[in-house]
Amino acid sequence: MAGGTSLGRDFGWLWAAYAAGATGTWIAFNAFPLLAITVLHKGAAEVAALAAVGAAVGAVVAVPLAPWVEFRRRRPVMIAMDLVRCAAMLSVAAAYVLGGLGFAQLLVVSVVVAAADITFGAASGACLKALVVRDDLVRASARLESTTWTATVLGPPLGGALFALLGPVATVVADAVSYLLSAAGIRAIRGADPIPERGEREERGDLVEGWRHILGHPLLRPLFLNTVLVNGLIMATAPLLAVLMLGPLGFSPWQYGLAFAVPCLGGLLGSRLARPLAERYGRHRVLRAAGVLRVCWPVGLAFVHPGVTGLLLVMGVEFALITCAGVFNPVLSAHRLGLTATDRVARTLTAWSVTGKASVAGLTALWGVLGGVIGPRPAIALAGVLLLATPLLLPSGGRLRAAEGDDQGLTRVSSR
Repeated sequence: MAGGTSLGRDFGWLWAAYAAGATGTWIAFNAFPLLAITVLHKGAAEVAALAAVGAAVGAVVAVPLAPWVEFRRRRPVMIAMDLVRCAAMLSVAAAYVLGGLGFAQLLVVSVVVAAADITFGAASGACLKALVVRDDLVRASARLESTTWTATVLGPPLGGALFALLGPVATVVADAVSYLLSAAGIRAIRGADPIPERGEREERGDLVEGWRHILGHPLLRPLFLNTVLVNGLIMATAPLLAVLMLGPLGFSPWQYGLAFAVPCLGGLLGSRLARPLAERYGRHRVLRAAGVLRVCWPVGLAFVHPGVTGLLLVMGVEFALITCAGVFNPVLSAHRLGLTATDRVARTLTAWSVTGKASVAGLTALWGVLGGVIGPRPAIALAGVLLLATPLLLPSGGRLRAAEGDDQGLTRVSSR
């Protein structure tokens, strides 16, 4: 994992809980599509709807939960979301064993889990800010980022093995157990868990305070717009690249999987580099440099071709992209927490997550239509060219450098 300096017992439990949940999520990453295909015998349209509807409706459901989370103790909320996700996944396993599993249940569970994921993430961000001092936020975020990429590398192969050895719901049960382990880890945290004081606006139950804070902040706004657009354009090309590689270019499924599994090691590398780079060069320089570098590579995917060299091209592009993202993400997370007062963290993170999921869904649909009109390769190239322009949305290095002093003051004020 990233770095060897202890951040305290309580962060250790939070980290362990995060690792358990992330590992279970990636073990069960393809569980619902596989159940829909192999057990319920659904086609491509239903499988696509399962992924899109679950994420979109779950994001909508999560929006009104943000103010509710904001003014409650974080850890009970996180434990509750873990137990909700555990129960939802176990309901799928029970229905399968009893012979009553249906597509509607998979849709409902995917919505529940998506909403609980967003709510848990908002509460955990606020919990992290309470447990870790401002100067250690990059280190802590880097460790969580490293854990994410470790789970991304190891989870799907473990899930495939479980599916093959123990049957279709083995990964679902493993995911449910991971949420129980996560809840146990959070329960073991002993530090203070204060409830933020309500301001006049919060007492009115304002549901859009997260977006108001982001869009009204001179630094969070460009970072938000940049991140949402970059992630949306990157993810929008994934189905087109799959169609291109598995269709006309003749790559086998295992080669396609390998092309995206191996580059995830770049996420481990990037997350380990984030803290030392930030300490040496300053968070503002690292954030801007990594934000620029991470969009330089995807246009290369338009030149994918058959054979070993084509496979190596995809792996090289993805490795470079993911390494830069592994540096950028924890520094961004630390900056975002530092620039957000404690009584707005949950709503800010919820707004950020909901918008990100919506943009990915919208741009993926748009690029699917575009790929059908002009072809997958030109559509991938267009996304790559548009990504090259996204650094224009990043704030200047001078403004980011000034914010490093501002968020330190904000942290002191909001912690009183």
